[in-house]
Amino acid sequence: MSVFRRPIHAGFVWVALAATFIAGCGHRAARVNAPLAPARIGSTETGVASWYGFPYDGRRAASGEIYDMRQLTAAHRRLPFQTWVEVTNLSNGKQVDVRINDRGPFVKGRILDLSQAAARDIDMLRAGTARVRLKVIPPPSTPLREPPREPVEITAVPAAAPTAPATEAPIAGAEPRVPVPSVTTTPARVPPAASYAVQAGAFSDSGRAESLRAVLADLFGEARVAPSSGRTPPLWRVIVGREMTREQAAELAIRVRREAGTAIVVPEPESSPNITPNTSPDSAPKH
Repeated sequence: MSVFRRPIHAGFVWVALAATFIAGCGHRAARVNAPLAPARIGSTETGVASWYGFPYDGRRAASGEIYDMRQLTAAHRRLPFQTWVEVTNLSNGKQVDVRINDRGPFVKGRILDLSQAAARDIDMLRAGTARVRLKVIPPPSTPLREPPREPVEITAVPAAAPTAPATEAPIAGAEPRVPVPSVTTTPARVPPAASYAVQAGAFSDSGRAESLRAVLADLFGEARVAPSSGRTPPLWRVIVGREMTREQAAELAIRVRREAGTAIVVPEPESSPNITPNTSPDSAPKH
């Protein structure tokens, strides 16, 4: 009888099935991503960094955390999560320590995506990008915290308590007074509530005003340039927000001050449309 017609033993079948199962499990195990090895302390990298804020603020990062643009964090394509990195802006020497908690940037030629707070610390918000040097450092002994918010003092004016009408005591022997008929008067017209906005700067250089407006519009959504009235040559005012109460404007001014360096609450300008000024050079900005 030929060997090819010999019946297959049942034990051989079970051995073959077991080998196939083991091989399959090994293949699946090989697909599991192994954790990244810790970064070597002191290792460096040089390249271009960018930053990101809205609309990613409040969304889930690649590490599973909720991204908070007010914290000192960053995104890197390869460094393990929770790695701490010292970032130096090579154009001005300013430094900031950040924690890696996201993946990115996915733009060719960039090595790091900083949070808005970290970008502000090394003065690269307006430029958008900067050439930086990264250095892996040990984690700090205490976590870095967000700087405390500036308190907003709002003085409440108490409403005057109603007073009872004065009564005259009767005088002995006096004639009774004749009642005077009441006169119905029309109540005075109450003026509409005042509205306010935030002024982030006033410039004699219209081009610089427009540059700041563009940055603040990306951050806060509502920003415009309005010329000051009654001044020749005019000052170009950068206005953020529209038709707010004084309390709302005061809260917005705190946020604008962190980005622009200065911000004051002002009455809502009469001319609300945005004006695109000429970009001819002029003198230094006047705040």
